[in-house]
Amino acid sequence: MFQGSIVALVTPMNADGSLDIKSYNELLDFHIQNHSDGICVVGTTGEAATVDFDEHIYLIEQAVKFIRGRVPLIAGTGANSTKEAIYLTQAAKKAGADASLLVTPYYNKPSQRGLVEHYKAIARAVNLPQILYNVPSRTGVDMENHTVIELSSVDNIVGIKDATGDISRIKAIKNEVNGNFSFISGDDLSFVEFLEEGGNGVISVTANVKPLEMHRICSLINNQSISEAKQLNAKLALLHKAMFIESNPIPVKWILAYKGIIKPFMRLPMVALHKDHESFVIKALVAADA
Repeated sequence: MFQGSIVALVTPMNADGSLDIKSYNELLDFHIQNHSDGICVVGTTGEAATVDFDEHIYLIEQAVKFIRGRVPLIAGTGANSTKEAIYLTQAAKKAGADASLLVTPYYNKPSQRGLVEHYKAIARAVNLPQILYNVPSRTGVDMENHTVIELSSVDNIVGIKDATGDISRIKAIKNEVNGNFSFISGDDLSFVEFLEEGGNGVISVTANVKPLEMHRICSLINNQSISEAKQLNAKLALLHKAMFIESNPIPVKWILAYKGIIKPFMRLPMVALHKDHESFVIKALVAADA
């Protein structure tokens, strides 16, 4: 079961758009040292949409080699083509990833039956733990509760990352799925409430900047210290909001560059944080450090 604070890792890049592997390895080490409970690479925050297949696989391979089993590694392998998702998931298994994260197919907007067949095809093709990923605000398709329940019966579909922010969903299906099925929040703004309702963890953008605090909040909730967890999360509330003042990963990469951790580059069509938003993001950082 996947649980706790799992960082949705950014992919550092150089000015020419090439991958900055030195900084990538440094980030991996930073998160291991600061007790992230897992690392998710080449997802939305990792700019999976603009890396090519070779780079995508290389990033997974590098993470596996560097982490050496010290924390669980989840590899983003989703695509809007089932064939491509299978290819990337096979590559993740071959590289040695602990699980794959599979976003709902985007743009082509499959039906619920199409989603079921998509995920079952990947599960049949690759014997690797697989986590569903529902983020309708980006993909244009919503995975409905009955679809999640049906897919939870597939042996190697082990959980869902729910980025809807709708806490009623976990309430409705928590007791309807396979007992070992993990519920992972994909929304930093509501993850505490999600965990209160029985969620197991969060795949977090904020954890790129505050890994130790996110780990601590998850641990406190797991130990039923809800009030203390909420007090700590209140310090991060403005930072959670800042992470989404523009499309992810624009704000988080700006913050990491501002702190001197990575270079301030990403690939088009993503561009740098608008200057009008910089003061709010800095204010959020100050509040988080208070």
